[in-house]
Amino acid sequence: VVLRQWRVLALVALLVASADSVVLPPNDPAASLPVTLLQGNIPQDEKFELGAGVPVALNWYGAQLAQARTPLVVAPETAIPMLPQQLPAGYWAGLLQRFASGGQTALVGVPLGNAKEGYLNAVVGLQPGSPKPYTYAKHHLVPFGEFIPPLFKWFTEMMNIPLGDFNRGAVGQPSLVVAGQRLAPNICYEDLFGEELGARFIDPAQAPTIFVNISNIGWFGDSLAIDQHLAISRMRTLEFERPMLRATNTGATAIIDHRGRVVLSLPRLTRDVLVGEVDGRGLNATSGWRITPYAWWVSRMGLWPLWGLGLLAWALAWMGGRRARRL
Repeated sequence: VVLRQWRVLALVALLVASADSVVLPPNDPAASLPVTLLQGNIPQDEKFELGAGVPVALNWYGAQLAQARTPLVVAPETAIPMLPQQLPAGYWAGLLQRFASGGQTALVGVPLGNAKEGYLNAVVGLQPGSPKPYTYAKHHLVPFGEFIPPLFKWFTEMMNIPLGDFNRGAVGQPSLVVAGQRLAPNICYEDLFGEELGARFIDPAQAPTIFVNISNIGWFGDSLAIDQHLAISRMRTLEFERPMLRATNTGATAIIDHRGRVVLSLPRLTRDVLVGEVDGRGLNATSGWRITPYAWWVSRMGLWPLWGLGLLAWALAWMGGRRARRL
């Protein structure tokens, strides 16, 4: 009886996994995009210090953004550790001018906002021909580090987090188009939540072709967190069959292909630049916009199918236990 129940459960899981007939056309030809990924390795205890990490970050990231020659250059979360209006005179205007012409795009982690409207942990996209910079605002905020629960403001002050209370961005924010590719940014551990990344796949014709993770997990030092976060990103590439670029402060800065393989990476805890190419996926309109079964159902139903399977498994086990006790 128990074996028969698990066969039913396996069949239901298979049906959930193959939920749509328009999914899975033939693989489209890959489109290669040269990229530059920056890893500043600014120590966390210096990152927001005006006499230490701030000038180092501004000088190093400013120089690398100016020198980059690939169509896309990516700097990590809060690579620019100050609000644009707080930066030295001419710094932010210089970055805007640098990418206002030519064929290059920059994705840069920078906080945005003001005391009246609130603040955002954001990725800003600078590219020619845009009336204003593209902005992605982090949705899945971390308690204490990015929003302050009631009565805990003392904690962020103790941890020296100058911007510790951000507004949430929306789920399913638009992608940034670069050289025909649709880039979907996510910040730090947002790539843990596949159902939130999946919201961008509701319209297959507008679905991302490349994920871009920008992170700063310098809080954890040289620990297992770096390997863990890389493994999380690799899992998302397998679920969605989309490559992921990772530009981080301390590691792992890497290019991951759509099969979850790390193509190129930088050594952790080093200040360095990674130059390579990423092959976007899902661009071929002739054979159909390719998305995985997981992307199809998670964009429409979130995690409810998995919750349903979990409840079904529990119910079958409970009924099997009752029958066993009766026998």
